[in-house]
Amino acid sequence: MTPPPRVLILACGALAREIRDIARLHEIDNVTLECLPASLHMTPDLITPAVRERIERHGDTFDRILIGYADCGTGGHLVDLCGELGTDTTRVEMMPGAHCYQFFAGHADFLALHDHDPTAFYLTDYLVKHFERLIIGGLGIAEHPELEALYFGNYTKMIYLAQTDDPVLDEKARAAAARLDLAFERIATGYGELESEILAVSR
Repeated sequence: MTPPPRVLILACGALAREIRDIARLHEIDNVTLECLPASLHMTPDLITPAVRERIERHGDTFDRILIGYADCGTGGHLVDLCGELGTDTTRVEMMPGAHCYQFFAGHADFLALHDHDPTAFYLTDYLVKHFERLIIGGLGIAEHPELEALYFGNYTKMIYLAQTDDPVLDEKARAAAARLDLAFERIATGYGELESEILAVSR
């Protein structure tokens, strides 16, 4: 019997809880998770060098490496990195999409959502939990309220892509939409394509 592959998931810290939950739910024990700081999204040009350093550090320790990012503002450099660092003994791959939250909605469904309403701003469980720190604080709105109109003036709706059924997070998401004076919509996605991709890479 062929042993399962040794898998490294090198992911954005914003996906850590969901990846751990998926591994626990499906009793996956051949996957190692390493996370980079979610704050790298504020400086996307630093994501690819950070991912490269981690991959090169591990050498041929793993059979497969899944980069737990979408493009995330790297301008295609993460895709190029997969082709560059993949070897005969270690396969390096990533999920498609421009943003991590496409994993949860599903790539095709997200594109349909965006086509239907291109003025929507998206939240996930992680972004709901850290809305004040990452969005209001991270974008400088807390110190400079005038930036709110600059960043969000063209949005009309906030769509919460919910991974879990949590009334507390639902209320926080509604409050976030009200904070930015946006209409609110909640879509239950579960773990979406992130779950199916982890299952596929671990077999």
